[in-house]
Amino acid sequence: MPRVQSGCTRTTPAAHGIESIVTTIPTTPSSQDTDRPGPGLRRHVGLIVLGSLAFGLVAALLLAAAPFIRPGEGEVTGAVLLGFGLGWAVLAVLTIRFTDQPQRWAAVPAVVLGLGGLLLVVFGSPLQEVLNWVWPPVVLVTAIWMAIRVHAQLRSRSGRWLLYPVIALLAVASIGGGYETVMEAVDTRAHPMAGQLVDVGGHRLHLSCTGTGSPTVVLEPGGGEMSAVLGWIEPAVAADTRVCVYDRAGRGWSEPAGAPQDATQIATDLHTLLQRGGADGPYVLAGHSFGGLYAQTFAALYPDEVAGMVLIDSTAPSSTTEPSAAFAAAGDSYNPMGRVSALVSASARLGVGRLYGQFDYDTLPPDSQAQARASVAKGGQLGSTVEEYLLANSSMEQAGTLVSFADKPLVVLEAGSGSASDWPAKQAAMASLSTNSSHRVVDGATHASLVSDEADAAATTQAILDVVTAVRTTAPLPGAG
Repeated sequence: MPRVQSGCTRTTPAAHGIESIVTTIPTTPSSQDTDRPGPGLRRHVGLIVLGSLAFGLVAALLLAAAPFIRPGEGEVTGAVLLGFGLGWAVLAVLTIRFTDQPQRWAAVPAVVLGLGGLLLVVFGSPLQEVLNWVWPPVVLVTAIWMAIRVHAQLRSRSGRWLLYPVIALLAVASIGGGYETVMEAVDTRAHPMAGQLVDVGGHRLHLSCTGTGSPTVVLEPGGGEMSAVLGWIEPAVAADTRVCVYDRAGRGWSEPAGAPQDATQIATDLHTLLQRGGADGPYVLAGHSFGGLYAQTFAALYPDEVAGMVLIDSTAPSSTTEPSAAFAAAGDSYNPMGRVSALVSASARLGVGRLYGQFDYDTLPPDSQAQARASVAKGGQLGSTVEEYLLANSSMEQAGTLVSFADKPLVVLEAGSGSASDWPAKQAAMASLSTNSSHRVVDGATHASLVSDEADAAATTQAILDVVTAVRTTAPLPGAG
């Protein structure tokens, strides 16, 4: 009787051959194995997060600069939002496809930002006024929800440290945007516009004229400023003659302009504003800082309508005859400066300008102080200021076309302190434009205090009234020579 060996199985030669063949046949991985991410990608979710955020930023900048995007504030803002939305979409797709930590929640900010951006690109600034009330609460709720999802679904520590600051920034922006929208509505009721809005060709400018008499004094505020900063000077001059103040495009109550605002464009728009606004000449122009450039350009363009001028610590013109690079760019159909100013304007929608305004204008009369702070908080104020400084060289060159003011009364006021070493010589050169001029130095005054400080502004008012008197009497200015 044969013996059976316990725990051992005998294998026939044929079976052994089949086993050898099976073990040598390569196996085909299943689709499940193919789709599973490798351990390297699982360990580098943070790199995908970083890359997606960087992609969104680059996309936002490229879209904002794209020539097919109109350079208005609403359109450029929409382009930026579209770019950021693409970044969140990339994060969702890449983590779903290549990692074991899919961040499907990223599709929500992609849709929210992408849809808002698309609407702004298509409809522009008119829709922005509506969205200003809608987007802050929507983005705030979205940011809170995003933070919860990141905490629950993202195990990558580096990914969380990258996303939390971005989400916090969204939340802060939404709170600032909501506060700014509400406060602008409050300001509109608290500070109703004095004067009128006049269409000067595609946009309306604010003009306010008070007092009676001739000649009409036209006040030009300095760079980045609005009519409210002339609160000490305007009423004092109005007691003697008619005086007009206005806001340049994008400032105060004035609407933004579509064309670059260099000195020639500003002077041309001012001339149209005065004609259509019923402010008849002859004019005495009084310009502070950059406003002096615009006054000189106006006098060069319309010499028969300007009877006198006061340059209040004015920026000096340039004698360069070749157009500057900035001016050449401004004349092109593609306007990069307009896009930069649009982005800056958009930042003011988050309350940036309002924060700055709380620390300025404290020496103005109370009503003017409140109006100036309300104006500087608006988006157009910051954007137009950036554009103004970008076009400064062009404006200086254009003001330099005034080579003679003949014997018309001209007062050049110079601040007695805080100026560069070559400033007095430049002021003296401007005084030489007329044979009937007076170059006055206001001791202790600074560049800004000549309009913002009550005592120093009184010296400015007196200079304006001296020119008015000289125009009326055709007598030489006091101290002319």
